[in-house]
Amino acid sequence: MTTPRILIIEDEHIVAQALGRALRGSGAEVVGMAATVDQALELLASTPVDGALLDINLRGVRAFAVADQLIDRGLPFVFTTGYSAPIIPAAYRHVAVLQKPFDPDEILATLFPGRELT
Repeated sequence: MTTPRILIIEDEHIVAQALGRALRGSGAEVVGMAATVDQALELLASTPVDGALLDINLRGVRAFAVADQLIDRGLPFVFTTGYSAPIIPAAYRHVAVLQKPFDPDEILATLFPGRELT
């Protein structure tokens, strides 16, 4: 597989930057970062991505509209959150949930299971 292009959707700047550094160190290309639902939707409309990390709560707004876009486009993503699974509606229970703090290798393995990443 070519270098995966990842979109980070996270409203905590320090967390987003740390994730970006860690993912780049694990062989991914971070193609954008969004802190709000609107920013995320704009980036998805304009940026080629292979997968995404999606914080469920973006500045007090649930990010399920972004999850819907990712699903509609057939893009793999994981929910990244400090919340437990019960906050996730049943329609999204098939999506992997990674609890903070994150391991970048685990993120990539969850997004792209069974694929050798460069």
